[in-house]
Amino acid sequence: MQKQTFTRSEEIKPVIHLRPGRQLELSRPLVMGIVNVTPDSFSDGGRFLDADRAASHALTLQDDGADILDIGGESTRPGADPISSEEELQRVIPVIEAIRSDSPDAIISVDTYKADVARQALTAGADLVNDISALRFDAEMVSVIAERKCPLVLMHMQGTPQTMQQNPHYSDVVQEIGEFFEERLSYCESHGIDRARIILDPGIGFGKRLSDNLEILGNVSEFKRFGMPLLVGASRKGFIGMLNPESTTADTRIGGSLAAAVMAVAGGADIVRVHDVAPTVEALKIVQAIRSHA
Repeated sequence: MQKQTFTRSEEIKPVIHLRPGRQLELSRPLVMGIVNVTPDSFSDGGRFLDADRAASHALTLQDDGADILDIGGESTRPGADPISSEEELQRVIPVIEAIRSDSPDAIISVDTYKADVARQALTAGADLVNDISALRFDAEMVSVIAERKCPLVLMHMQGTPQTMQQNPHYSDVVQEIGEFFEERLSYCESHGIDRARIILDPGIGFGKRLSDNLEILGNVSEFKRFGMPLLVGASRKGFIGMLNPESTTADTRIGGSLAAAVMAVAGGADIVRVHDVAPTVEALKIVQAIRSHA
């Protein structure tokens, strides 16, 4: 039996450059902690809608070991209705400002596809932009990223949050996501965005069937050919409940979430986006111990 190895692509840069003098090391798998400042997110909607409570939760996730705090003000669960930029700004800016004030060294991501929200969030202290649309929903977003020279997460999604789970279909989901990344990377380069600042996310659960999600998680290594950091977010998602009918609610899917995170890292993911930071950090420490010993 061939021994499985966990090696990092030599093309991947060892760091992601943030603001001047700040960088994100990629010498080990990183954990991105989810902070939803929304009333309707699928897992924790309404729990952290208050800005002070959301900021406190974010700092708790940081204490639990989160390397990045991902602040989102609009739910992108299947069927979610969009909100205005003004409402999204009212939700996320106070949280980002509070985190930055209390923890100057925190690495903050803003989860948005709106250019104005990204611009103001970066001014308020965010370090990177996590765009589920991969710059497709707001024509001005590409200019914001190019001007601010900040890291960007490009995520694959078929359709929109309102339509993405209405009979999604792929002939070869891994190949089609790869082609999507190629097109989006070309678009970024043509608009002055440095590939060295881009993180790729195959978009687990975003316009995907159960079989598609499993295919992606089983073939994360296929996306290493792009030579840039990979982010995988499978935490508490519906496909876990499909595999384990006893996981009837999102907060009962922690075991499945940990399994997905470990499999993603084993396949080469550099960042996992999760709700349950402390147990994920513990699980990845074991992965790293096995890597070191192998």
